[in-house]
Amino acid sequence: MARRASGSKAWTRMVQQQTRWVLRQAVSEGKKALKRAKLAPTTTAARKSPAAAAASTGGSWGLGLSTGPAGLRRYRLFKPTGLSKAKLCPLIVMLHGCGQSANDFAASTRMNRLAALYGFMVLYPEQDRLANAQACWNWFDTRNGRAKLEAASIVAALDHARILHPIDPTRVAIAGMSAGASMAALVGLHFPNRFAAVVMHSGVEPTSASSSATALSAMRGRYRLPLSPPGKVAEALPALLVIQGSADHVVLKANGMRAAQVWAARTHAEPKAARVVGRGKRYPFTTMDWFGPKRRLQVTLSEVNGLGHAWSGGAASQAYSDPKGPDASRMVWAFAQREFARLV
Repeated sequence: MARRASGSKAWTRMVQQQTRWVLRQAVSEGKKALKRAKLAPTTTAARKSPAAAAASTGGSWGLGLSTGPAGLRRYRLFKPTGLSKAKLCPLIVMLHGCGQSANDFAASTRMNRLAALYGFMVLYPEQDRLANAQACWNWFDTRNGRAKLEAASIVAALDHARILHPIDPTRVAIAGMSAGASMAALVGLHFPNRFAAVVMHSGVEPTSASSSATALSAMRGRYRLPLSPPGKVAEALPALLVIQGSADHVVLKANGMRAAQVWAARTHAEPKAARVVGRGKRYPFTTMDWFGPKRRLQVTLSEVNGLGHAWSGGAASQAYSDPKGPDASRMVWAFAQREFARLV
């Protein structure tokens, strides 16, 4: 009994140490982002309420409440003006990271501007603080089934939005940042027929962890679970885009390659030569593709050189957002568009 108690104390200390390390790194990244925000000029749009900002962008910013396996789920929906009720339009589901809200994530990514420009809707499910004190999605909590319940509740929010708005069920993509990225991938794994594309930005491959302790280890590039796909290989999985910063000290860059490799293994996809892309003064990034049967592109990994734990190309006024990177929101939309076109 003494040995068991001693082992329990050691495990508790280890988790506490890992948690403190992650929090220090996250706070450091947040301070850097806030410093950029203070140095950036404050625009009129930044001072507006989310609803007013949406109206000036060319759309409406609505609040919804859906019921799913995990209970009630709040969500925000951006709907561009001028959409035809007789014509179904595409939808991007956006999952925020820890410490963020739907409003924060919309402001950081500026995805609503693209939606107004190209005529698609954006759904922002929101994590409840009662489910996680830091507003993180519990993608890692598989032992008691919470992870799958939360994934199902996100799909329930999507279904609720579809009842109320003209959304094309064949043209839906899901993207997320940090914990939202891991949850986006988990949703894609459990509900592959509901999404044409999945995008992970600065996240951990969801089957790399099964608890908070293993999740913290995975964020640091230490994996207690083997690099292997589940027994069932699903060739029908949606295409995956992984965006990862090389200077990310919260979710280390090794996670980007791991996420791409695991997804590629599930779809029998093989890698091709990497290429470097540079666009003006923004961070350059290295891209690698994996192609599956019938030459279908299954996975793309874009590693952004110099990017920390922040949305690439995001608004300078927001935390966890770096305007110096390539525009991740445009990358998300371009990737989703390509998959939408392939399904026509």
